[in-house]
Parts: sequence; C-alpha cells; structure tokens
Amino acid sequence: MNHVDPTLRSTLDGIPAYKAGKPPVVVPGVTSYKLASNENHHDPLPSVVTAINACLTEIHRYPDYASTNLRSAIATRFDVPVSHVSVGTGSVGILQQLVQITAGPGDGVLFGWRSFEAYPIMTQIAGANAQRVPLDSTATHDLDAMLAAIDDTTRLVLVCNPNNPTGTVVGAQALRDFVAAVPSHILVVIDEAYTEFVDPASTADGLELYREYPNVAVLRTFSKAYGLAALRVGFCIAHERVSEALAKVQVPFGVSTPAQVAAIASLEAEAELLERVSAIVTERHRVDVGLGELGLRPAVSEANFVWLTLGEQTLDFARTCEQAGITVRPFDGEGVRITIGEPAANDRLLAIAADWVNSLSS
Repeated sequence: MNHVDPTLRSTLDGIPAYKAGKPPVVVPGVTSYKLASNENHHDPLPSVVTAINACLTEIHRYPDYASTNLRSAIATRFDVPVSHVSVGTGSVGILQQLVQITAGPGDGVLFGWRSFEAYPIMTQIAGANAQRVPLDSTATHDLDAMLAAIDDTTRLVLVCNPNNPTGTVVGAQALRDFVAAVPSHILVVIDEAYTEFVDPASTADGLELYREYPNVAVLRTFSKAYGLAALRVGFCIAHERVSEALAKVQVPFGVSTPAQVAAIASLEAEAELLERVSAIVTERHRVDVGLGELGLRPAVSEANFVWLTLGEQTLDFARTCEQAGITVRPFDGEGVRITIGEPAANDRLLAIAADWVNSLSS
C-alpha cells in the first residue's frame, strides 16, 4: 500500500512558529539572566503559594468549568457584571477565541505592526487575512493609518497598548477618537497585558472605553504584573454578546484549579503585588536613562521592558549579550526587546551595552 500523508488545512502552510524567549546561556564565572520573556522576576507571593498548595489535593478533579469564583473576583475588582467576564489560558488563549468568533476565510484582522507575534499567527490559523499597519516613527501605533486601513472585510481590530515589543502607548484622546471612529459592527480589542506598568496619565484605560462602547473588549493577563506566567490564566471583559460567543469556543477545563486559585489570591494581594510593579517601573526608568546616555535611544516604554531599534545591528547586539550571560529578544533587522529584571541583571545589561557601543566606535 502506498503511503499518503494525512490531508491538512492548506491555510496552515507558512504559519511561522511562535518564538519563545531563549533561556540564558551558562557562562562560567557569571550569573546568567533571561531578559527575553517579559517575566516578573520576583518570586511568587507566599500567600499565593499557600493558596496553590491548599488546592493540590483536589487536582484529581476537573477544575470549575465556568471559573465561577475567579470570574466573580474579577467582576468585583473591576466593577463589571460577571456575565461580561471570560477567562482563558492566558490572554493569548482568549486572543485565539476572539479571532475565532469574529473572523474566518476572507475576513480581515487589523493590527499595528510590529506588535504581538501571536496576532498574525492566530489570524492565519483562522484562515483570515492579517491587515498589518506599520507603526509610526516613534514605534507607536499609527491610529490614523489604522483607521484608514479598515475596509469592508475588517471584522476585528487589535490595539496592543502598551505595544509588545516596543512598550509604547497611544495618547488617551487619540485612542478615544479612534474607538469612536471605528464602525460599530467591528470588534475593537484593547490588549492591555502590561497595563499595570503604565503611567495612568499617558493613555486611556481600556475599561473606560468598554463601558462606553459595546464593540470594545479589554484583554488582560495574570502572567506579567501578577507573576503567574507558568499557570496560564488571562481574562477578557466584554459585553454579553461577545462574552457569550467566547464561552462557545473556550477550551473545556482549560484554566486549571491551581491557576484559578492563584489568580484569586493575587487579586486579594494586589496592593503588595503593585509595590513590586512600582519597583520594576523604577528600574525601567533607570535602564531607559542608562541606554539613552549611551546614545541607543530606546522607545518610550510603559511596560516591563524596553525596545531598541537597531536595524541590521540587532543580531550582533543580541549575540554580544548572550555571550555575556544575558538573553534578550531580537527581531532580526528591526530591534531588540529587553525585559526589566532584577537590579543586578540590569546593571550587567547596561555594562554590556556600553562595551558594545564602544566596540562600534573603535
């Protein structure tokens, strides 16, 4: 019998693999650091660990399918109806669901580029068309260009704010004007995975826009500021029509019991967690100033990372960091994203950057 491979969907052809941040390379004599994955470098809070440990005797049972207690906790924290809250396997899991409920073959998903790597991947998986709109000269979403790019096929608009990987945000009035101008039949998702690191004066709160516009959904995560990256739990706040549709395509039992319990415990300990966020923001400012003094001109970041536009020198800088025991996230031909780590890691990063700049001029 002749062997014939299974027939798979042709739309999967050419989908790029998602590139996770590389682990640090062991370099003799120094401590290695991973600054490539936008993780929170602080250890989990003891209260969160205690809550997780207490639920481990129940892991032979399926988790609550509806994440009832977690959704209720989120609804209370953000003063929204429980029926407007959806949870999923990280914000990227809900992102996939949002694409599934809005776009299929022939439909358009519009977003700024460069932005979160999963946007074009999830779009292509759905068989839809990625409508990429270049960022402006400051590595920020060009909302006027995005508005002009909307056409009859557009079904979903994604605004990553702060933008990953550049860390930039759009102004409050500009975002409000943009949302008001998008046709009401198009769902606008404001992806706020890094919102806890933002200076509130720099941009609009997506939840304010959600309360005003039925076609606005807000996407958030417990992976970054809350430090639960390994547990994979994120949430979306949207009006009932969207939330009901998300429930139809959710992965059954996708959010584990430990993830649900840890997220609730994190909300209860939010004040303590936000103190850690403040410390990270302080370090971000220090790194930003240090890189700027070297002439590297990082983009204005409101996240837990910084972005350097390095063009053809991108991979050389990343290799230099790796050889010194630090991994960063390079985007070949464009730039590097550098997560803010513990002070010692940031000190090393600045020293490496200084040596690299000096080598260019020698």
